[in-house]
Amino acid sequence: MSGSISILVLIFGVIFSTAIGGLALVAAISRSSSVRTETFEQALGIAQAGIEYYRWHLAHNPLDFKDGTTHSGPYVHTFTDAFGHDTGSFSLSIDPPASGSSITTITSTGWSSSHPDITRTIKTRFGIPALSKFAFLHNANVWFGTGITVNGKILSNGGIRMDGVNASTVQSSKTTYTCGTETGCSSPTTKNAIWGEGGPQALWTYPVPMIDFNSIAVDFSTMKSSAQSRGVYLGASGAYGYHIIFNAAGTYTIKKVTSALNRKGYSSENGCENLYQQISTETTIGTYSIATKPIIFVEDHLWAEGVVNGRVTVAAARFPLDANAMNIWIPTNITYLAKDGHSSLGLIAQNNIYFGYNVPTSFEIDGALLAQKGRVIRHNYAYGACSTYSSAIRNTLTLYGSLISNQKSYWNWGTPPTSGFTTRNITYDENLYFEPPPYFPTQGEYEFISWEEE
Repeated sequence: MSGSISILVLIFGVIFSTAIGGLALVAAISRSSSVRTETFEQALGIAQAGIEYYRWHLAHNPLDFKDGTTHSGPYVHTFTDAFGHDTGSFSLSIDPPASGSSITTITSTGWSSSHPDITRTIKTRFGIPALSKFAFLHNANVWFGTGITVNGKILSNGGIRMDGVNASTVQSSKTTYTCGTETGCSSPTTKNAIWGEGGPQALWTYPVPMIDFNSIAVDFSTMKSSAQSRGVYLGASGAYGYHIIFNAAGTYTIKKVTSALNRKGYSSENGCENLYQQISTETTIGTYSIATKPIIFVEDHLWAEGVVNGRVTVAAARFPLDANAMNIWIPTNITYLAKDGHSSLGLIAQNNIYFGYNVPTSFEIDGALLAQKGRVIRHNYAYGACSTYSSAIRNTLTLYGSLISNQKSYWNWGTPPTSGFTTRNITYDENLYFEPPPYFPTQGEYEFISWEEE
């Protein structure tokens, strides 16, 4: 009998020992898993600290993509916690902006000192917003008349009369302003910074900080040198200027305009003007790929039209800058092959951008337009003895992109228009905010674009 009890005791002892051992093993595995989970999360926090460190670095040194050194990365830093303890490290790889872009990619890998084998990697993108972050940006008083719809932000350093429809914010840097004939007041009248019959007025805001147009760095020197090294540069034509035709295949053809016909038009600033805008004869210079030559700089007047397939910027300016004023003519449609973010066009004029007298009755422009010293206008082509053309009134103007103008831009005359466009639809291209056309001016500090874990 006693022998049977001993066997039972032995069996129960083995079972108990096995159970205790199993519980101990489970506890050990659980603790190990908990530690690894904690370490895994700690590695992510350290990797994020690396991102924040270099974001701070760019805020103080926006052109330094080598972590204050002269050599390429990766750059390894020790991570110190709030109590001054070294708890881990992060390794940074910095991809500087591509030529003509402001987007920087930062990749950070973090790990703890206790488990350096457990790592987490984060990739983020930062960029400086382009001036094309607005549908309309003006440095003057401006009037949006009836029949216009703006789907995008509007900002002016002057007063704004809004009689159209604004689907986004309308902002002015002023509190009040003196309204004159430029915004429909027959005699000087003090008005709120934003006023009119349009709306919704709940989206009107004033005053807001102004955009300093004097500090806008349209760096024509950089554009010129970039065009000479990796694009197309054209000096003074000795004739009327140049004509660029964009082709849907992702190319553009450049021609020299050897003669042009005068088609008069009336402007508020200069009255009746002789406008040699209708191309009569031209000679072909060549056809080029947008992918390999994305920047075009011409020291002359310019005509531009066609179908854009790719990312490209065209600038018309002549040195010395203070003594010259080159213009861009848009005689017919400029459109993207598709509005999917793949294509982006920048048209930068040293002076004015003009819509031609004989534009299509459904006229569309896709791109970011910048008139550095001047304005974007279409002349009055039904002004008595100056000019009377059957094409004076067109059905629609569609602008997909952004318009930036130093002076007041305008293209309609009268209500309803006797010259201009019956309906105007302005839609902001959201891709222009961080991914503008190559070499398009930017302003401000680096902002967050995207975050992903690899």
